[in-house]
Amino acid sequence: MLTTCPSRGGARRRLLALCLASVLSLWPLASPAHPHGWVDVSVRVLMDEHGRVEALQQRWRLDPFYSQLVLEELRAASGEAPMEARLDQLGVEIRHNLSPQHYFTHVTHDGEAVALGEVDDFTTLARDGRVVLMFRLPLAEPLPLEQAAMHYRIYDPTYYLEVLHEAEGETPRPDALRVTGADCTTRIMAADPDPARVAEAARLDRTEQAPEGLGRFFAETGEVRCDSL
Repeated sequence: MLTTCPSRGGARRRLLALCLASVLSLWPLASPAHPHGWVDVSVRVLMDEHGRVEALQQRWRLDPFYSQLVLEELRAASGEAPMEARLDQLGVEIRHNLSPQHYFTHVTHDGEAVALGEVDDFTTLARDGRVVLMFRLPLAEPLPLEQAAMHYRIYDPTYYLEVLHEAEGETPRPDALRVTGADCTTRIMAADPDPARVAEAARLDRTEQAPEGLGRFFAETGEVRCDSL
């Protein structure tokens, strides 16, 4: 899960105490196994003037039911703040919770982990009945891709949330992974978890803590290759 929030008691009605984990705690008890929530993600890889990767612009769309819980919780919060301000405050909470985990994002280049910077632009809004998070996650240093491809995976380590690229049916949409500022090729590779991992996730109900790292076995992999630069 993302984090642990203060005790729900009176905090449920106070906007400042609201965070994504408190909404997770409202998920139906009937949910039999991990995951319990779903996120549709799209990624735009931003390149600098030298053709190096400088940031991953991400958009997360929470699933419709999960979004409904979030919006109902925001509407029920005390005070007269407009919904836009409540969403902004929710974004502050989510950013605070995700920052230590680098926004569930893991980047590698030629088999080596790539250091990430801190998000410098974070927006939370409601669109078409879904809560949408948008943020720019910079790399610690610009990354040239002439010699090897860059890969990334976005996943909740406990697999409480499943993060998948925007898709039409079972096929990722063309705009789920794009590159801005260079002529590169991209692809999204589906996860292929061992049947034992699938069974392990299926045995976990919402009250159980998954082993740290379970989510990586179910994560899609995005690839960006710019060999022609």
